[in-house]
Amino acid sequence: MAKIKITQIKSVIDRPKDQKATVVALGLGKISKSVEVENTPQIAGMVKKVNHLVKVEEA
Repeated sequence: MAKIKITQIKSVIDRPKDQKATVVALGLGKISKSVEVENTPQIAGMVKKVNHLVKVEEA
């Protein structure tokens, strides 16, 4: 599968617990932190849940 680069662009302060947990599960937690992961259906669903907090690019 293709890899995607996920970068956190906004803080999780004042966000629901499930969104905070999703950001941590993606391997993020600080603004401007990036991770490269496989583009699986599970990851795509997590990204969709917090798409207002992250930026996604093809890697």
